[in-house]
Amino acid sequence: MEAIREAVAYIKKHCPLQPRVGVILGTGLGGLVSQVEVACELPYDDIPHFPVSTVESHHGRLLLGYLGGQVVVVMQGRFHYYEGYTLQQITFPVRVMKLLGIRQLLISNAAGGLNTAYQISDLMMITDHINLLPANPLTGPNLDELGPRFPDMSEPYSHELLAKARTIADNLPVTVHEGVYAAVSGPNLETPAEYRYLQIIGADAIGMSTIPEVIVARHMAIPVFATSVITDLCYPGAIEPVSVEKIIAAANRAEPSLTALFARLIERL
Repeated sequence: MEAIREAVAYIKKHCPLQPRVGVILGTGLGGLVSQVEVACELPYDDIPHFPVSTVESHHGRLLLGYLGGQVVVVMQGRFHYYEGYTLQQITFPVRVMKLLGIRQLLISNAAGGLNTAYQISDLMMITDHINLLPANPLTGPNLDELGPRFPDMSEPYSHELLAKARTIADNLPVTVHEGVYAAVSGPNLETPAEYRYLQIIGADAIGMSTIPEVIVARHMAIPVFATSVITDLCYPGAIEPVSVEKIIAAANRAEPSLTALFARLIERL
């Protein structure tokens, strides 16, 4: 808690805004920033106790400003287990955003499509998840002032936010699905046998992020909305070698629609 408060104090010292909505932007999905009227920009390495993003497509900046009539705090770049961070470090910024005052959290990520109805650059609004990461961000002493020892996860993704997003998604120029997201540790992509396993257990998309942040947000009773951009296909007949460049290109094609979805949803909060 002391580390969280130190980070919050530093941010408040440099920016007096009190955000109501938090946003975490994933791989190749930084376009929403162009819609934000930025009041403050803080590099992660300037904020006490913040991790620093090591992934080339993640900028590593915390932005505070205005979007859709709301004060927002935006993470332009996130952290991953495969970078060597603990899940407590990865989710530290979510704790900080809570103490800054956020009431909702919106998350985006790039993911592989396991559902045979999905195509590259489609969007998938996450309705549930399967956590296959080897640890949990709530392991260790509980922060009782932030949430309970055994938080309920019967509604990891807000039904209310999903309902609002559905009305927006109907008017987007891309296909928007709803499905279950699974997270693995990475950094390698999965084998064909692993893809089959993930399909069998009920996953529609696979990635390497998001779930730790969702767990910590729900621990603190923050409603969550999350969307995956399908950047590669992971079902038989569609699997082919994937590169970071291809993933970023697919994310970039979907980015305008994802930006519109998030911006319009924030307007309705």
